[in-house]
Amino acid sequence: QVKTFHTVFKEFCQSFERYIFIMQGVEAVNSLGPAQHGFSPYTFNGGTILAIAGEDFSVIAADTRLSQGFSIHTRDSPKTYKLTNSTVLGCAGFHGDCLTLTKLITARLQMYEHEHGSKMSSPAIAQMLSTVLYYRRFFPYYTYNILAGIDNEGKGCVYSFDPVGSYERETYRAGGSASALLQPLLDNQIGFKNQQGVTEVPLTKDKAVFLVKDVFTA
Repeated sequence: QVKTFHTVFKEFCQSFERYIFIMQGVEAVNSLGPAQHGFSPYTFNGGTILAIAGEDFSVIAADTRLSQGFSIHTRDSPKTYKLTNSTVLGCAGFHGDCLTLTKLITARLQMYEHEHGSKMSSPAIAQMLSTVLYYRRFFPYYTYNILAGIDNEGKGCVYSFDPVGSYERETYRAGGSASALLQPLLDNQIGFKNQQGVTEVPLTKDKAVFLVKDVFTA
């Protein structure tokens, strides 16, 4: 089929217009700059934990809200996990990692009890938790961990941890999303910081429980 010059010229112009339109689109996309797409294995589900150690007791508490962004999944999700009769773990952050970590710790406690015929002490559990966290230092659990219990001498103990296993024994500690609000109040009321002429008195269990309730409802 023989095409006239007019037909060939018209098809050329249409093709050229499509080419210009495509190139304008490419330039518009390039003008936006590079776009990075990725997947994060973590999410933050919130939560706040708090623990106080006394002479012969320890108190640990946590909120029960499980959230993500502006959504509240449930208001009945406890973040304290009873490990033994004398040790309780407070764990907040990424709920999936909290469940995985507590499941692993529970399994190790059962293995220890079957092998040694006795339950692990609170200081030993703290050391084990530090080892578990350090083992995952290149892909850490996204959790805030505070361990509260009674040591071998019958005294209250509280251990706080960072994500890769460093830990220390303390008298009181707050962790989680509201720790920046809770910790200064604990420093003032229990540590007697920023107070002048105050007489430091031993912390009683009733006062510790009242203070914990007051901190969470403040």
